[in-house]
Amino acid sequence: MSITLHDERFMAAAIRLSRWHLGRTATNPSVGCLIVRDGVIVGRAVTALSGRPHAETQALAEAGALARGATAYVTLEPCSHHGKTPPCAEALIAYGVARVVISVTDPDPRVSGRGIDMLREAGIEVATGVLEAEGRHSIAAYLTRQTKNRPYVTLKLAVSADGMIGREGAGQVAITGAEARAQVQALRAETDAILVGIYTAITDDPLLTVRTPGLESQSPIRIVLDPSLALPLTSKLVETAREVPVIVVASEEVWPLSADAEGLPPSVLPDYRGRATGLDPSFGPPTRGEIGKERDPNSPATADVGRGASPQLISPPVGGEARAGETGAIDPVDQSQRRTPGRAEGGIPPTDPTDMDSRRAALEAAGAEVLYCNPYHPEVLLPALATRGISSLLVEGGAKTARLFLEAGLVDRIQLYQAPVVIGEGGIESPLDATDIPPGFAHTGTLMFGEDRLDEYEREL
Repeated sequence: MSITLHDERFMAAAIRLSRWHLGRTATNPSVGCLIVRDGVIVGRAVTALSGRPHAETQALAEAGALARGATAYVTLEPCSHHGKTPPCAEALIAYGVARVVISVTDPDPRVSGRGIDMLREAGIEVATGVLEAEGRHSIAAYLTRQTKNRPYVTLKLAVSADGMIGREGAGQVAITGAEARAQVQALRAETDAILVGIYTAITDDPLLTVRTPGLESQSPIRIVLDPSLALPLTSKLVETAREVPVIVVASEEVWPLSADAEGLPPSVLPDYRGRATGLDPSFGPPTRGEIGKERDPNSPATADVGRGASPQLISPPVGGEARAGETGAIDPVDQSQRRTPGRAEGGIPPTDPTDMDSRRAALEAAGAEVLYCNPYHPEVLLPALATRGISSLLVEGGAKTARLFLEAGLVDRIQLYQAPVVIGEGGIESPLDATDIPPGFAHTGTLMFGEDRLDEYEREL
């Protein structure tokens, strides 16, 4: 069936509509649907918050009797299986839609091609692949989790004119202006989770929430790579863990081995396979052999980041030594000493198993989740996050953490902000600039926010 400019115009509108609920539809994709009759939109909808109802059923309900003989424009193939709701393909048939135009075929094996077949068997004309590249981009997180069993990873970096992302020992340093920072807040609002390393969590003491008025409820899950459970209980992250979820990713080497069979941490036990995520049961975390691949058990703070890279220290030791302007080492379990303004205490990471268990219990009592899954093996960590329904991940903090994901080949999109600010002496060098973008990334656009330039690069899905 031929595709017309008329079809592309309405599909473009459906794709724009689908972005309204990005990051807010749980494990379901945010899908847009338009019902068009005689060139007029008579029904429109986007997947509802939390993932249900689906876009098609809402748009059909809005169109009512006008849906008969109309054309439906849907950004993702209508579902064909019975889950918590009846199949959307059945609803389109029941309302008497004459034609369905689809941007992307669903890779979910429960659906893939079946929804299209169901519609055609009912005598409905079906056109597929309309603005497919744009459609795939709009649901990149869903497609990545379905096809690669991991979240879609965006790396965001703000780089000064002299190639720095911060200053040693200075905590948070403003590099970009207000307009660019507002754009980052919007990115957080449409992302499931945001990740930083423990060094950033301690030195910057960030909140990592969405602060744009009206969007605060869309704050992502906060994740900290913290192999030794050194995150201070007085940090802003822990203090707000009951308001916005926090996952502390600890090394398997500090996990209390008495809880589960064969010493496997909960993050990789078989019963997590597909649980409460909508993932096909054939998907699942790595095998026990993959978990231990090329890892030196005597060096939990090192990681083989893949693709032939040699092991390197990813995060410097935290604690024990007082930093400039601080009063000295602080017991991470003892909250009695006051925090230096704008900075969380470092402290000495506990090493005794009893202390580690106490530390875990204290973090959990404060509302944080402790996930035992090697923090510096993203090829293991990302599938574990996918089992928690996380489809999109924003890596936002720490040069070493950024380098970890880059060298592992597990970054899908790079957002590189370049600002005229000069950091100068003591600056932390960026792991990346516009002249050394890794192979496989295509430059997809440039935007200006005040004096700050944003260049975006993406891998092909």
